[in-house]
Amino acid sequence: MTEWVFAIVDRLGAAGIGLLIFLENVVPPVPSEVILPLGGFRAQVGVMNPVAVWGAATVGAVAGALVLYALGAWLGYERVHRLAGHRWFLLSSQKDLDRGRVLFDRHGSVIVLVGRCIPLVRSLVSIPAGISGMPLMRFTFLSALGSAVWNALFVGLGWFLGDRWEVIEQYMGPISTGVLVVAVLAVGWLVVRRLRGRDPVTGA
Repeated sequence: MTEWVFAIVDRLGAAGIGLLIFLENVVPPVPSEVILPLGGFRAQVGVMNPVAVWGAATVGAVAGALVLYALGAWLGYERVHRLAGHRWFLLSSQKDLDRGRVLFDRHGSVIVLVGRCIPLVRSLVSIPAGISGMPLMRFTFLSALGSAVWNALFVGLGWFLGDRWEVIEQYMGPISTGVLVVAVLAVGWLVVRRLRGRDPVTGA
């Protein structure tokens, strides 16, 4: 782990954990699977209060989720739908977007709640929630609930493992990498399918 992470935690304490988790949700510099166990370890040795670490991490996670939700809400379904109608928009067709909205309307609550406990997905799920117009209060509650569970698990593991807290990264690292690979492959598949579906003459 980079030294600046330790410096932030040492200087700001639990608030530093919250700040790092906020950043992890918006522009992931360091995964929460590393930050949270560090907070748990620091709490175990008496440097920080474990409840404060958990609370600050949860507030940071929800704040980060709300930033991305706001981005999705700003884009809006109609704007993204118009973009999907352009030939250069390779990520989705308008039909795919329509199907995605139906799926999110039916199962959005489960998607947000479970997504908050999956590396990478926990950040990205906020954008479609905003685009689809999920009520803000429901989104905030589900994000807080999912984040609270996730944070409690990893802060607790850091507390339990003590000075061996870094071992968590050895197990979670491959999982996070696997999720990233799946996400990249999924995007690649969407782009290829979109290109294959174009008219060979008009490109539409």
